[in-house]
Amino acid sequence: MNIAANRRFLLLAGKLLVVLLTLYLLYQTIFTAPDTLLSWKTILSNALQSPARWLFILTAILIPANWGFEAKKWQLLGQKLEPISYLRAYRAVMVGLTLGFITPNRLGDYAGRVLELKSKQRLEAIGAIFIGRFCQLVATVIVGSVGLLYFIVAFFWPAYPGVSLSLVFLLLVISVAVLLLLYNAQAMVAVISAIKPIKKLVPYVAIMANYSSAEISRLLLLSLGRYAVFMVQFILLLILFDVKLSALQYACGVAGTFFIKSIVPSVSLLSDLGVRELSAMYLFGLLGQERLQVLSASLSLWLLNIAVPSLVGLYFVLRLRFFRKGVPA
Repeated sequence: MNIAANRRFLLLAGKLLVVLLTLYLLYQTIFTAPDTLLSWKTILSNALQSPARWLFILTAILIPANWGFEAKKWQLLGQKLEPISYLRAYRAVMVGLTLGFITPNRLGDYAGRVLELKSKQRLEAIGAIFIGRFCQLVATVIVGSVGLLYFIVAFFWPAYPGVSLSLVFLLLVISVAVLLLLYNAQAMVAVISAIKPIKKLVPYVAIMANYSSAEISRLLLLSLGRYAVFMVQFILLLILFDVKLSALQYACGVAGTFFIKSIVPSVSLLSDLGVRELSAMYLFGLLGQERLQVLSASLSLWLLNIAVPSLVGLYFVLRLRFFRKGVPA
């Protein structure tokens, strides 16, 4: 009885800690930078009063589609462990999003999805989660390389042709390398098993070798679909905040921003917040845009796609069952 009571207490305390920490980080992010907050509120107020305010509503409507692609990916990935309905997969994504919100590099995303599984072999899902995240990285790298190519040719090639050519070659190598790794997950498992210090991780990542090339291709297409939704959302917000560019410049600026955000390690508990804003302001600054408008669009994108869904995910976190006696029928 005492063990059961202690478990219930720890479960309740853990849930409460996640709730409080999430709310605290949201407060710290939005309300403790007065200058930025006041400027952002003014720009946001003007944007929402403009005839184009419907763009903000459309961006918000696309939030479920954004995470819906991720849920479909997790449903396909999780099938190797146990049957997962689309709704369960969506719930797992929301839980992972909330826990990932309060951990560096969104490491909590792994814990959230693992805890939503019914199987006793939950930890074997780590490899499946990694494949899903790597697919998204591959999509970001491939499209982002094209976006950065525009900036290299337009702004650096005339003055620094040698350096520019080297950067183009580097982008090509990175793109090919991530594709080869994605379609050779068996090789990654073999490498891990051959390295003694990390050999003990093999049981947790061995599932990566079970996905066929056709399954990987489908996951990559879903990743590209999610990427497209995310890109459209960012462009809509840039237009709303009066960033005026050509369609090509919008697309390349956003693609380049996502690329830099993905390859720069995050040390913040707030995941990618900060890295994306800095890269967006730099790239769109090259295009002659006001940094404050770009910052406003980027912060709004983060608020809509990360902060708000993380709050929604708190409901599912509170319903988690951390301890299972067996596999439910």
